[in-house]
Amino acid sequence: MIISVKEVINFFISVLIPLVVGYASSMISQIIAGTNTAANYASLIKPDFAPPSFIFPIVWTILYILMGISAYLILKKGYESTKVKDAMFYYWLQLGLNFLWSILFFGFDLRLTALIVLVIMLLIVIVMTYKFFKINKKAAYINIPHIIWLMYALYLNYFIWIINK
Repeated sequence: MIISVKEVINFFISVLIPLVVGYASSMISQIIAGTNTAANYASLIKPDFAPPSFIFPIVWTILYILMGISAYLILKKGYESTKVKDAMFYYWLQLGLNFLWSILFFGFDLRLTALIVLVIMLLIVIVMTYKFFKINKKAAYINIPHIIWLMYALYLNYFIWIINK
């Protein structure tokens, strides 16, 4: 099987977009807060089940790469398709909410607002995964770690909000 240069470029762009969105969100959060995200996280009172700060960039990098791969698999089916456009709407929506979450949580210290965004994001990712499943099962399965991480993040966000009121 020969892969065209165009397909390689499309794959690279699909993976790069969520990575850039995540990095930009982190940078904006740090500018707004006046401190880096790791220091901000370290200053919070956290529950015992909270991971150390170095875990987050590792996990999110993996999740952003998986998001990009799943989007690539969906877009390969043809963006002119109504099903693809519909599924990608939810993809872009969850990516936008993902971008907002860090800014709200770390940049503005709006933990409850971030929690609400996280609930909405989890629901959107579940809908997106279902829509992806109807188009490409592999693209859907790739999003299962994202759903699991968002459930954990929701639980963590909730307890950090309660403890740090």
